[in-house]
Amino acid sequence: MKRLIQRGLMFGNLIEVSSPALIERYNRALKELTGKITSLTDFHVDISGYSPEVGDELGDHQYLNEGGVNRQFILLTTQQKTAPLLNAKFSMSRGILRDFIEENESQLFALTARDAVAGELVNSVIDVSDPKRLFDVRQIKIEADTPGGQLAQARKLSELVDTFRKDKDAWYDDVLIAEMIGIAKDTGDITRNPVTLKTSTFRQDNMWTSHFGGLYIFRSVEHPAAITVSDSDLGQLPIPYQFPISKRNMVAKFLELNNLVEPIVSAKGIDAAAILYQKMDFILVDVATAMKEDVTGATRRDLRQLARRYVDQLPPAYHALNALVRWTEGNGGWPQISSDHDGYFYSLRSKPHEDRDLVNMLLAELTPLDVRQLFICHKQLFYSHYARWSDNKKDFVADFLDREYQMDKVGTREALFGGEDAMEEPGAHEPDLIDRVGPWGAVRRR
Repeated sequence: MKRLIQRGLMFGNLIEVSSPALIERYNRALKELTGKITSLTDFHVDISGYSPEVGDELGDHQYLNEGGVNRQFILLTTQQKTAPLLNAKFSMSRGILRDFIEENESQLFALTARDAVAGELVNSVIDVSDPKRLFDVRQIKIEADTPGGQLAQARKLSELVDTFRKDKDAWYDDVLIAEMIGIAKDTGDITRNPVTLKTSTFRQDNMWTSHFGGLYIFRSVEHPAAITVSDSDLGQLPIPYQFPISKRNMVAKFLELNNLVEPIVSAKGIDAAAILYQKMDFILVDVATAMKEDVTGATRRDLRQLARRYVDQLPPAYHALNALVRWTEGNGGWPQISSDHDGYFYSLRSKPHEDRDLVNMLLAELTPLDVRQLFICHKQLFYSHYARWSDNKKDFVADFLDREYQMDKVGTREALFGGEDAMEEPGAHEPDLIDRVGPWGAVRRR
């Protein structure tokens, strides 16, 4: 992983913690949440306050996520909103934390100027030893306070102030007045500078979880289903349909029936041919590096030569994408690519809707040779695959991502998956002919 770390492709955008004041605040919050402290003099934290270095020191990389269900967090600065979430157990956790920070940014800025803010993503489930319990995860509420309980004290002071204002004899209540003064020494004047955080509750019907080998749950679509990454039997789940990701025809039918995906060649505002060419290059590099070819600094011309050399060893997905490119450029007829073809999912992307990131994550799992989409949409799976690659392929991929993705992350994401402003609900428009048929041929509803 050294290549990735050096280029900021792994543990990138983490927040450095090195000042004694911040470390002291972190330890107060860590003690409050876990009963542990760190003796490190510098380390880095993600959006939740988890630190790989502290995890190594404690011998527990789940020290803020025991059981993998209700993630705890430590905020030292609002800048953590730009950091990644490491060791994610649920796909929605980072988005919830980011939204919480953004919704309360001014209050959190004021609070973290004096202390850390510690909290938890709370739901009604504390144990997921049974897969069925995952389906009880629907609403996540954020609870947070400083280790000294400043927010709780502010709420208490607010109640005392209300009592003081409503009770005509309060001016003579020395105990009440003394208690108000004592609390105000810590909270400040809450009438002029109220210290409160919005109570945030997030509903999550569709999600991915790493539990039980990986599971995609779609509950709010027209045809709900659970897609398991592992072929192991999870028993009867409380959802109408469940099937393994290896059943490609069933996954394809699920995506089509729920209007969740579109062919890249019919997506608006993108250079479809350029995207398809790049996917072909990634597939070719996988073959070439397996044949011990040096692809360091390879140009498109070099890759074409390798394609001719190993044409008989290129997988069907490469030839399917090549046929789509020919059609896109007007040099060939429309290819019929069925849903059980290796190239089928490489030809798709999520339609613009609220679960776009989740669907693109599922597509990345189905198209692991597209290393760019795998890195962007499913980093944990990317790192798992990366660890098994040859050094030659590791060099190529690390260089490519550093050169082509790191330079313009937002632009690359928009070019591949569309901009944020184009989001709409599934079924918001009548699909055109290519939407209904797609590069796989007709997949009809029954």
